Amino acid sequence: MAETSDATLVEQAAQGDRDAFAALLARHYPFIFRVAYKWCRNVGEAEDHAQDVCVKLGKAIRSFDGRSAFTSWLYRVTLNTVRDAAKSRARREKRAADFAVMAETQAQAADCNAPADALWDAVDRLPDAERDVVLLVYSEGLSHAEAAGVLGCAEGTIAWRISKAKGRLKTLLEGELQ
Repeated sequence: MAETSDATLVEQAAQGDRDAFAALLARHYPFIFRVAYKWCRNVGEAEDHAQDVCVKLGKAIRSFDGRSAFTSWLYRVTLNTVRDAAKSRARREKRAADFAVMAETQAQAADCNAPADALWDAVDRLPDAERDVVLLVYSEGLSHAEAAGVLGCAEGTIAWRISKAKGRLKTLLEGELQ
């Protein structure tokens, strides 16, 4: 019995055939994992990336146009997934480092004894909207108008969120210092 080609499985999967999609994943998962592992050199991360690729394929399979081999397209999808994750991690690490520097400066100016790590942990516990404003204004140095443009809201909303964030941070940090 001949094995079903990738092209046939892709066509069937693009039409919603779950068995065809599962067959594609089973056939190519080792390839996806191997590419991810070569990029990140960490088994756990490679497994996470491979799972992310599998999820993305569920949506992206319809966009495969057949101009290249399925494995070439899959290679690009896998590399893009791994690269995007690395960029995201680098942005988070840079944001944390930038915020730590800013927090240390502010702590010294305010004669505050809370270490930068405690402040970062407290900011991380803020609601998303408040955390975003604190990072944009204090870590990235954006004006209220610029932050409003980035977040798609009014300048007054930025000021309000900063006020709320400062109050929450004060409460969070006082709780940790006691």
